[in-house]
Amino acid sequence: MSVPQGTSGSVEISEQELALATRNHGMPLEALRHEITPIGLHYLLIHYDIPVVDAAGWRLEVGGLLERPLELSLEQLRARPRVTAAVTMECAGNGRASLSPRPLSQPWLLEAVGTAEWTGTPLAPLIEECGIAAEAIELVFTGIDRGVEGGVEQFYERSLSLDDALGEDVLLAYEANGRPLPPQHGYPLRLVVPGWYGMTSVKWLRSITAVAEPFEGYQQARGYRMMRSADDPGTPVTRMVPRSLMAPPGIPDFMSRRRFLALGPVDLEGRAWSGLGTIERVDVSADGGETWIAAELAPQRSPLAWRGWTWAWEPPGAGDYELCSRAIDSAGNEQPLNAEWNLKGYANNSVQRVPVQVTDQR
Repeated sequence: MSVPQGTSGSVEISEQELALATRNHGMPLEALRHEITPIGLHYLLIHYDIPVVDAAGWRLEVGGLLERPLELSLEQLRARPRVTAAVTMECAGNGRASLSPRPLSQPWLLEAVGTAEWTGTPLAPLIEECGIAAEAIELVFTGIDRGVEGGVEQFYERSLSLDDALGEDVLLAYEANGRPLPPQHGYPLRLVVPGWYGMTSVKWLRSITAVAEPFEGYQQARGYRMMRSADDPGTPVTRMVPRSLMAPPGIPDFMSRRRFLALGPVDLEGRAWSGLGTIERVDVSADGGETWIAAELAPQRSPLAWRGWTWAWEPPGAGDYELCSRAIDSAGNEQPLNAEWNLKGYANNSVQRVPVQVTDQR
Protein backbone atom coordinates (compact mmCIF):
# COMPACT_ATOMS: atom_id res chain seq x y z
CA MET A 1 0.00 0.00 0.00
CA SER A 2 1.33 3.43 -0.86
CA VAL A 3 1.63 5.81 2.06
CA PRO A 4 0.03 9.25 1.50
CA GLN A 5 2.31 12.26 1.80
CA GLY A 6 2.69 13.42 5.39
CA THR A 7 2.04 10.00 6.91
CA SER A 8 3.99 7.02 8.15
CA GLY A 9 3.11 3.39 7.50
CA SER A 10 5.09 2.37 10.59
CA VAL A 11 4.23 2.60 14.26
CA GLU A 12 7.72 4.01 14.92
CA ILE A 13 7.85 7.55 16.24
CA SER A 14 10.27 9.86 14.44
CA GLU A 15 12.75 12.04 16.30
CA GLN A 16 10.78 15.10 15.21
CA GLU A 17 7.54 13.66 16.59
CA LEU A 18 9.33 12.76 19.81
CA ALA A 19 10.54 16.35 20.10
CA LEU A 20 6.95 17.55 19.75
CA ALA A 21 5.74 15.01 22.30
CA THR A 22 8.26 16.23 24.89
CA ARG A 23 7.05 19.84 24.47
CA ASN A 24 3.35 19.09 24.54
CA HIS A 25 1.45 16.87 26.93
CA GLY A 26 -1.93 15.24 27.30
CA MET A 27 -4.18 14.85 30.32
CA PRO A 28 -3.63 11.47 32.03
CA LEU A 29 -6.96 9.69 31.60
CA GLU A 30 -7.28 8.99 35.32
CA ALA A 31 -7.74 12.78 35.63
CA LEU A 32 -11.18 12.32 34.06
CA ARG A 33 -12.26 11.79 37.66
CA HIS A 34 -11.81 15.55 38.18
CA GLU A 35 -14.80 17.55 36.98
CA ILE A 36 -12.44 20.53 36.60
CA THR A 37 -9.00 19.54 35.36
CA PRO A 38 -6.11 20.78 37.51
CA ILE A 39 -4.37 23.21 35.20
CA GLY A 40 -1.09 21.29 35.33
CA LEU A 41 -2.91 18.22 33.98
CA HIS A 42 -4.87 20.05 31.26
CA TYR A 43 -3.69 19.12 27.77
CA LEU A 44 -1.19 21.46 26.20
CA LEU A 45 -0.22 22.14 22.57
CA ILE A 46 2.37 24.81 21.78
CA HIS A 47 2.85 25.48 18.08
CA TYR A 48 6.02 27.58 18.32
CA ASP A 49 7.75 28.99 21.44
CA ILE A 50 6.23 30.15 24.72
CA PRO A 51 6.65 33.94 24.67
CA VAL A 52 7.98 35.78 27.70
CA VAL A 53 5.54 38.65 28.14
CA ASP A 54 5.85 41.71 30.38
CA ALA A 55 2.22 42.31 31.26
CA ALA A 56 2.94 45.91 32.32
CA GLY A 57 3.92 46.85 28.78
CA TRP A 58 1.58 44.48 26.94
CA ARG A 59 -1.43 45.89 25.09
CA LEU A 60 -4.29 44.32 23.14
CA GLU A 61 -4.86 46.11 19.84
CA VAL A 62 -8.47 46.02 18.61
CA GLY A 63 -8.77 47.51 15.15
CA GLY A 64 -9.31 47.04 11.44
CA LEU A 65 -12.80 47.80 10.15
CA LEU A 66 -14.04 49.25 13.42
CA GLU A 67 -15.30 52.79 13.95
CA ARG A 68 -13.51 53.24 17.28
CA PRO A 69 -10.32 51.17 17.50
CA LEU A 70 -8.96 50.47 20.96
CA GLU A 71 -5.71 49.63 22.68
CA LEU A 72 -6.28 47.99 26.06
CA SER A 73 -3.99 47.09 28.94
CA LEU A 74 -4.52 44.00 31.05
CA GLU A 75 -5.77 46.19 33.89
CA GLN A 76 -8.39 47.76 31.60
CA LEU A 77 -9.56 44.34 30.47
CA ARG A 78 -9.80 43.14 34.06
CA ALA A 79 -11.93 46.19 34.89
CA ARG A 80 -14.54 45.15 32.33
CA PRO A 81 -17.48 42.80 33.16
CA ARG A 82 -16.10 39.52 34.43
CA VAL A 83 -17.36 36.02 33.58
CA THR A 84 -16.20 32.56 34.67
CA ALA A 85 -17.18 29.49 32.64
CA ALA A 86 -16.23 25.81 32.79
CA VAL A 87 -15.24 24.91 29.22
CA THR A 88 -14.05 21.62 27.75
CA MET A 89 -11.26 22.07 25.24
CA GLU A 90 -9.92 19.32 22.97
CA CYS A 91 -7.10 19.36 20.43
CA ALA A 92 -8.25 18.75 16.86
CA GLY A 93 -5.52 16.11 16.52
CA ASN A 94 -6.69 14.06 19.49
CA GLY A 95 -6.66 10.39 18.43
CA ARG A 96 -4.30 11.02 15.50
CA ALA A 97 -1.71 8.44 16.52
CA SER A 98 -4.17 5.54 16.28
CA LEU A 99 -4.89 6.13 12.59
CA SER A 100 -3.23 3.96 9.96
CA PRO A 101 -1.26 5.13 8.10
CA ARG A 102 -0.39 7.54 10.91
CA PRO A 103 -0.30 11.26 10.06
CA LEU A 104 3.04 12.81 10.97
CA SER A 105 2.52 15.45 13.65
CA GLN A 106 2.07 15.64 17.41
CA PRO A 107 1.34 11.94 18.17
CA TRP A 108 -1.77 12.25 20.31
CA LEU A 109 -3.51 9.12 21.54
CA LEU A 110 -6.63 10.12 23.53
CA GLU A 111 -5.36 12.50 26.19
CA ALA A 112 -5.49 15.86 24.37
CA VAL A 113 -8.39 17.30 26.35
CA GLY A 114 -9.20 19.11 29.57
CA THR A 115 -11.85 21.20 31.27
CA ALA A 116 -10.85 24.42 33.02
CA GLU A 117 -12.72 27.30 34.58
CA TRP A 118 -11.75 30.22 32.37
CA THR A 119 -12.27 33.75 33.67
CA GLY A 120 -12.28 36.85 31.50
CA THR A 121 -14.46 39.38 29.79
CA PRO A 122 -16.96 38.59 27.00
CA LEU A 123 -15.67 39.50 23.55
CA ALA A 124 -18.98 40.59 21.96
CA PRO A 125 -19.66 43.73 24.05
CA LEU A 126 -16.12 44.96 23.49
CA ILE A 127 -16.36 44.62 19.71
CA GLU A 128 -19.84 46.13 19.62
CA GLU A 129 -18.61 49.14 21.61
CA CYS A 130 -15.96 49.66 18.93
CA GLY A 131 -18.63 49.87 16.22
CA ILE A 132 -18.41 47.29 13.44
CA ALA A 133 -18.14 48.63 9.90
CA ALA A 134 -20.79 47.33 7.50
CA GLU A 135 -18.22 45.65 5.25
CA ALA A 136 -16.58 43.63 8.07
CA ILE A 137 -17.23 39.87 7.89
CA GLU A 138 -14.57 38.29 10.15
CA LEU A 139 -12.35 38.93 13.13
CA VAL A 140 -8.71 37.85 12.92
CA PHE A 141 -7.06 36.88 16.22
CA THR A 142 -3.25 37.14 16.26
CA GLY A 143 -0.94 35.74 18.92
CA ILE A 144 2.51 36.86 19.97
CA ASP A 145 4.02 33.45 19.22
CA ARG A 146 5.89 33.28 15.92
CA GLY A 147 7.39 30.45 13.88
CA VAL A 148 7.63 28.71 10.53
CA GLU A 149 5.02 26.20 9.35
CA GLY A 150 4.34 24.91 5.87
CA GLY A 151 7.35 26.97 4.77
CA VAL A 152 5.60 30.15 5.91
CA GLU A 153 6.97 32.46 8.61
CA GLN A 154 4.02 33.63 10.64
CA PHE A 155 2.44 34.71 13.88
CA TYR A 156 -0.09 32.14 15.01
CA GLU A 157 -3.44 33.55 13.94
CA ARG A 158 -6.94 32.35 13.20
CA SER A 159 -10.22 34.01 12.25
CA LEU A 160 -13.89 33.60 13.08
CA SER A 161 -16.96 34.90 11.28
CA LEU A 162 -18.66 37.76 13.08
CA ASP A 163 -21.56 35.49 14.01
CA ASP A 164 -19.23 32.95 15.62
CA ALA A 165 -16.91 35.49 17.23
CA LEU A 166 -19.75 37.49 18.77
CA GLY A 167 -21.41 34.50 20.40
CA GLU A 168 -22.28 35.17 24.02
CA ASP A 169 -19.90 32.47 25.34
CA VAL A 170 -16.69 33.67 23.62
CA LEU A 171 -14.23 35.02 26.20
CA LEU A 172 -11.04 37.02 26.39
CA ALA A 173 -9.61 35.01 29.28
CA TYR A 174 -6.92 36.12 31.72
CA GLU A 175 -7.38 33.45 34.41
CA ALA A 176 -7.63 29.67 34.52
CA ASN A 177 -8.99 27.87 37.58
CA GLY A 178 -8.95 31.10 39.58
CA ARG A 179 -5.33 32.05 38.90
CA PRO A 180 -3.58 34.16 36.24
CA LEU A 181 -2.99 32.21 33.05
CA PRO A 182 0.23 30.17 33.25
CA PRO A 183 2.78 31.11 30.56
CA GLN A 184 2.11 27.90 28.60
CA HIS A 185 -1.64 28.58 28.50
CA GLY A 186 -1.39 32.04 26.97
CA TYR A 187 -0.40 34.58 29.63
CA PRO A 188 -1.48 37.34 29.83
CA LEU A 189 -4.56 36.91 27.59
CA ARG A 190 -6.08 34.26 25.36
CA LEU A 191 -9.23 33.66 23.39
CA VAL A 192 -11.58 30.91 24.59
CA VAL A 193 -14.17 29.70 22.06
CA PRO A 194 -16.39 27.02 23.66
CA GLY A 195 -17.45 24.10 21.48
CA TRP A 196 -14.63 24.53 18.96
CA TYR A 197 -11.42 22.57 18.80
CA GLY A 198 -8.56 24.12 20.72
CA MET A 199 -6.71 25.64 17.74
CA THR A 200 -9.46 28.31 17.65
CA SER A 201 -8.68 29.62 21.14
CA VAL A 202 -5.63 31.69 20.20
CA LYS A 203 -3.11 32.10 23.04
CA TRP A 204 -0.85 35.09 23.90
CA LEU A 205 -3.33 37.32 22.14
CA ARG A 206 -1.86 40.58 20.78
CA SER A 207 -4.50 41.86 18.36
CA ILE A 208 -8.05 41.50 17.07
CA THR A 209 -8.66 42.83 13.57
CA ALA A 210 -11.97 43.19 11.73
CA VAL A 211 -11.57 42.39 8.02
CA ALA A 212 -13.74 42.50 4.89
CA GLU A 213 -12.37 39.34 3.22
CA PRO A 214 -12.08 35.74 4.44
CA PHE A 215 -8.76 35.32 6.24
CA GLU A 216 -6.34 33.20 4.19
CA GLY A 217 -3.52 32.73 6.70
CA TYR A 218 -1.77 29.37 6.97
CA GLN A 219 -3.62 28.09 10.07
CA GLN A 220 -6.95 28.88 8.43
CA ALA A 221 -6.49 28.02 4.76
CA ARG A 222 -3.88 25.24 4.96
CA GLY A 223 -3.23 24.05 8.50
CA TYR A 224 -6.50 22.96 10.05
CA ARG A 225 -8.31 21.34 7.15
CA MET A 226 -9.95 17.92 6.73
CA MET A 227 -8.07 16.60 3.69
CA ARG A 228 -7.92 13.22 1.95
CA SER A 229 -4.67 13.99 0.10
CA ALA A 230 -2.01 16.67 -0.15
CA ASP A 231 -3.72 18.30 -3.16
CA ASP A 232 -7.19 18.22 -1.59
CA PRO A 233 -8.21 21.75 -0.46
CA GLY A 234 -10.28 20.10 2.24
CA THR A 235 -12.86 21.57 4.57
CA PRO A 236 -12.26 23.63 7.73
CA VAL A 237 -11.89 21.99 11.13
CA THR A 238 -14.41 23.73 13.39
CA ARG A 239 -16.49 22.27 16.22
CA MET A 240 -15.71 19.25 18.36
CA VAL A 241 -17.43 16.04 17.33
CA PRO A 242 -18.88 13.85 20.12
CA ARG A 243 -16.51 11.78 22.23
CA SER A 244 -16.66 9.80 25.43
CA LEU A 245 -13.62 8.74 27.41
CA MET A 246 -13.40 6.28 30.30
CA ALA A 247 -11.20 6.72 33.35
CA PRO A 248 -9.21 3.47 33.20
CA PRO A 249 -10.29 1.13 36.02
CA GLY A 250 -8.04 -1.05 38.15
CA ILE A 251 -4.27 -0.80 37.95
CA PRO A 252 -2.02 -0.53 34.88
CA ASP A 253 0.88 -2.42 33.45
CA PHE A 254 3.74 0.10 33.28
CA MET A 255 4.54 -0.19 29.57
CA SER A 256 1.37 -1.39 27.85
CA ARG A 257 -1.08 0.42 30.17
CA ARG A 258 -3.23 -2.70 30.07
CA ARG A 259 -5.56 -2.71 33.09
CA PHE A 260 -5.86 -5.37 35.78
CA LEU A 261 -8.96 -5.80 37.95
CA ALA A 262 -9.92 -8.19 40.73
CA LEU A 263 -13.17 -10.06 40.12
CA GLY A 264 -16.14 -8.26 41.64
CA PRO A 265 -18.33 -5.18 41.12
CA VAL A 266 -16.63 -2.05 39.78
CA ASP A 267 -17.98 1.40 39.06
CA LEU A 268 -16.79 2.56 35.65
CA GLU A 269 -16.79 6.29 35.08
CA GLY A 270 -15.89 8.83 32.43
CA ARG A 271 -16.77 12.08 30.67
CA ALA A 272 -18.44 12.86 27.36
CA TRP A 273 -18.70 16.05 25.33
CA SER A 274 -19.64 17.47 21.94
CA GLY A 275 -19.38 20.87 20.29
CA LEU A 276 -22.39 20.04 18.11
CA GLY A 277 -24.97 19.59 20.87
CA THR A 278 -25.39 18.56 24.49
CA ILE A 279 -24.67 15.00 25.58
CA GLU A 280 -27.95 13.07 25.83
CA ARG A 281 -26.70 9.50 26.14
CA VAL A 282 -23.57 7.47 26.76
CA ASP A 283 -23.53 3.76 26.00
CA VAL A 284 -21.00 1.39 27.52
CA SER A 285 -19.79 -2.02 26.35
CA ALA A 286 -17.69 -4.74 27.99
CA ASP A 287 -17.29 -6.84 24.84
CA GLY A 288 -15.60 -4.50 22.41
CA GLY A 289 -18.81 -2.94 21.11
CA GLU A 290 -20.84 -6.05 20.38
CA THR A 291 -23.48 -5.11 22.95
CA TRP A 292 -24.21 -1.75 24.55
CA ILE A 293 -25.85 -0.65 27.81
CA ALA A 294 -26.84 2.91 28.66
CA ALA A 295 -24.71 4.52 31.36
CA GLU A 296 -26.10 6.82 34.04
CA LEU A 297 -25.49 10.49 33.26
CA ALA A 298 -24.51 12.97 35.94
CA PRO A 299 -25.94 16.50 36.08
CA GLN A 300 -23.98 18.85 33.83
CA ARG A 301 -22.07 21.60 35.59
CA SER A 302 -21.93 23.79 32.51
CA PRO A 303 -23.47 23.51 29.02
CA LEU A 304 -19.98 24.31 27.71
CA ALA A 305 -18.27 21.46 29.55
CA TRP A 306 -18.15 17.68 29.50
CA ARG A 307 -20.74 15.53 31.23
CA GLY A 308 -19.91 12.77 33.68
CA TRP A 309 -21.26 9.23 33.39
CA THR A 310 -21.08 6.02 35.46
CA TRP A 311 -21.85 2.35 34.90
CA ALA A 312 -21.94 -0.32 37.60
CA TRP A 313 -20.21 -3.31 35.98
CA GLU A 314 -19.87 -6.78 37.43
CA PRO A 315 -17.72 -9.04 35.25
CA PRO A 316 -19.32 -12.49 34.90
CA GLY A 317 -15.97 -14.16 35.52
CA ALA A 318 -12.22 -13.91 35.23
CA GLY A 319 -10.80 -13.30 31.78
CA ASP A 320 -10.07 -10.63 29.19
CA TYR A 321 -12.53 -7.85 28.38
CA GLU A 322 -12.52 -4.81 26.12
CA LEU A 323 -14.36 -1.86 27.63
CA CYS A 324 -15.78 0.87 25.39
CA SER A 325 -18.02 3.90 25.66
CA ARG A 326 -19.70 6.05 23.02
CA ALA A 327 -21.42 9.43 23.18
CA ILE A 328 -24.63 10.58 21.49
CA ASP A 329 -25.49 14.28 21.45
CA SER A 330 -28.75 16.24 21.18
CA ALA A 331 -28.25 16.81 17.45
CA GLY A 332 -28.22 13.05 16.86
CA ASN A 333 -24.47 12.74 16.31
CA GLU A 334 -23.14 9.38 17.50
CA GLN A 335 -19.53 8.53 18.16
CA PRO A 336 -18.40 5.90 15.62
CA LEU A 337 -16.58 2.64 16.26
CA ASN A 338 -14.13 3.74 13.56
CA ALA A 339 -13.69 7.24 12.19
CA GLU A 340 -12.76 8.03 8.61
CA TRP A 341 -9.06 8.56 7.90
CA ASN A 342 -7.83 12.01 6.88
CA LEU A 343 -4.40 13.29 5.95
CA LYS A 344 -3.71 15.29 9.10
CA GLY A 345 -5.53 13.08 11.57
CA TYR A 346 -8.10 15.60 12.73
CA ALA A 347 -11.37 14.87 14.57
CA ASN A 348 -10.69 11.14 15.00
CA ASN A 349 -13.40 10.37 17.54
CA SER A 350 -13.26 6.59 17.21
CA VAL A 351 -14.58 4.75 20.25
CA GLN A 352 -11.98 4.30 22.99
CA ARG A 353 -11.01 0.69 23.72
CA VAL A 354 -9.71 -0.28 27.16
CA PRO A 355 -8.29 -3.81 27.42
CA VAL A 356 -8.87 -5.24 30.89
CA GLN A 357 -7.77 -8.50 32.49
CA VAL A 358 -10.03 -9.59 35.34
CA THR A 359 -8.49 -12.03 37.82
CA ASP A 360 -10.20 -14.15 40.45
CA GLN A 361 -7.83 -12.88 43.13
CA ARG A 362 -9.76 -10.57 45.42
